[in-house]
Amino acid sequence: MSDGEEPTSPTPAEDPETTDVAADAPAAGGSSQMTILEALKGVLKFALIHDGLARGLREASKALDRRQAHMCVLNEACEEEAYKKLVVALCGEHSIPLIKVPDGVLDREGNARKVVNCSCVVVRDWGEESQERSILLNYFDTAQ
Repeated sequence: MSDGEEPTSPTPAEDPETTDVAADAPAAGGSSQMTILEALKGVLKFALIHDGLARGLREASKALDRRQAHMCVLNEACEEEAYKKLVVALCGEHSIPLIKVPDGVLDREGNARKVVNCSCVVVRDWGEESQERSILLNYFDTAQ
């Protein structure tokens, strides 16, 4: 997908809950050296351990529509425009923070390798209190 093909999707200026994350984006607090993607990886790992992830379109859309989601992660390399529009619309409608990550960053378990591609992950349960979670929450607060 080229850079000029997204006229219908909301930009971060239009939708304050949508956040694009670069691979080397530093955390908002600046006190730690952890990047947002590293924090996201840790949050997804804790959520997976505590059975708090909804993976794939069916599970993610159900969790988003029921307002069970704390946050949503969307892979930018998803080729289905209708898939992206649905996830972005559900997140925008229910004011659920959405992070768009580059391709090949996350697999189904939150590891930074591309084994099984997963286009959308929703965190329903954070798991336990962690530094990664607080970094992401601070990032969402400053992104608005």
